[in-house]
Amino acid sequence: MAARPVRWRDGTVLILDQRRLPAEERYVEAREPQEVAEAIRAMAVRGAPLIGIAAAYGVALAALRSRARSRAALLEDVEAAGRLLAGARPTAVNLSWAVGRVVGAVRAALPVGLEAMRGAAVAEARAIAREDEEACLAIARLGAELVPAGARILTHCNTGSLATGGCGTAQGVILAAHREGKVAHVWVDETRPLLQGARLTAWELRRLGVPMTLVADTAAGSLMARGLVDLVVVGADRVAANGDVANKVGTYQLAVLARHHRIPFLVAAPVSTLDPATPRGDAIVIEERDPGEVLAPLGVRFAPEGAAAANPAFDVTPARLVTAIVTDRGVAGPPYRSSLRALLEGRAGGATGWPGAAGQGAGAAAAGPGAAAGPPSERAATAEVGR
Repeated sequence: MAARPVRWRDGTVLILDQRRLPAEERYVEAREPQEVAEAIRAMAVRGAPLIGIAAAYGVALAALRSRARSRAALLEDVEAAGRLLAGARPTAVNLSWAVGRVVGAVRAALPVGLEAMRGAAVAEARAIAREDEEACLAIARLGAELVPAGARILTHCNTGSLATGGCGTAQGVILAAHREGKVAHVWVDETRPLLQGARLTAWELRRLGVPMTLVADTAAGSLMARGLVDLVVVGADRVAANGDVANKVGTYQLAVLARHHRIPFLVAAPVSTLDPATPRGDAIVIEERDPGEVLAPLGVRFAPEGAAAANPAFDVTPARLVTAIVTDRGVAGPPYRSSLRALLEGRAGGATGWPGAAGQGAGAAAAGPGAAAGPPSERAATAEVGR
């Protein structure tokens, strides 16, 4: 059963505190936008699509809680809350995108009156949550078409219902392929230093009945070298216009390993994660988190006193290492600048030469011609990736 990590109930945002999982399922009640922003900063709520949903509800709270008596003053309060929420975490583009949508809806309702502005904020936030649920289903369906039968999949961080408004992005692809009988096994990276893979992905996949094994982040290369991985599937927090992908730190090294071992590397993300305003990955702001998360993971200190630590929360995978990007509007492939632009404009995605497409449905049509013959291990061995 999928979790519902962010809920709107009678003017309150209920947030499943993911810092406590898997030991305890406890919801935080946020009644002010500042409380939502703090939950995002502290990673009580996380995952690019989900923090967008939470922030959208945070702006709605600002509209409802404002004591403004004029429409202009209400808009000022909403815009101030939007700035606060958008700054809570800088890397995931969904955050500023969702905030902008709700603020825009409030602004559009200004000529009608105060209550219309408040109602527009709540309605837009709910629409963002509903749309993300639908986007997850589309990503799952399109991505599952690209998973070969008997696949052994490696994934990183957490991309399921704890990170989105629906079944997930990369994890949604895995779950859909599992339900079609295609998945032999899933390798789950622990995802240091906050262990989202160990604490969250393993928890979700076990609840969903997906066969999985948790591994140390540093074990991925060994698994690939032994021929135990057929496909890598990850999510994204921001995709630049040229196809460079910002995702949880550790993703880049997986892409390099996958290319070396000629294993397809698939990214799954909604169109809201695409950022045409950012030309390349080197322009993406990478969040630097508290070094204490590295020195003392989950509050348990392993490093000696006085040791220095760096804690980048994300890294950037160059587009040349990405085999395909699955979105809710279709599958994009090299050259990404044109194929992603086509998806954003509502046109068909570019050809990817995807080596493991299982059929000629919507996803396979967007991705290019059909599948290579042979079992998953042979397809992986002959895949032309990162072109």
